[in-house]
Amino acid sequence: MAGGKKILIADDDPDIVDLLETYFTREKYEVVIVTNGKDALKKAENEKFDVILLDIMMPYIDGYHVAYEISSKQAGSSPKIIIMTSRDVSNEKGIALLSGAAEVVQKPFSLEELQSKIDSAFK
Repeated sequence: MAGGKKILIADDDPDIVDLLETYFTREKYEVVIVTNGKDALKKAENEKFDVILLDIMMPYIDGYHVAYEISSKQAGSSPKIIIMTSRDVSNEKGIALLSGAAEVVQKPFSLEELQSKIDSAFK
């Protein structure tokens, strides 16, 4: 599925960032990393991404606001946004979908589960 897709990973946890960067680089994605919501918005405005992985709780701007801004500004051409959260997904899924996310994954997650969410967002 990857085959040259570009992914933005926005998370302030260095362990998660390292894990995701290693995995998606191995899967042949072009990987861009940011550690806060402000930088995620800036990158999404200036570069085209196929997938954006957003943590909810980030410095400056939370993931929900980032997702909403990206999806509302890029309407029909917006990237697939996957929200990552350590909160209870059953409570967060509605908010995430309203903000423009295609999927939600609860931390901790397996890489297979995350890849499955990404794959299903493209169906």
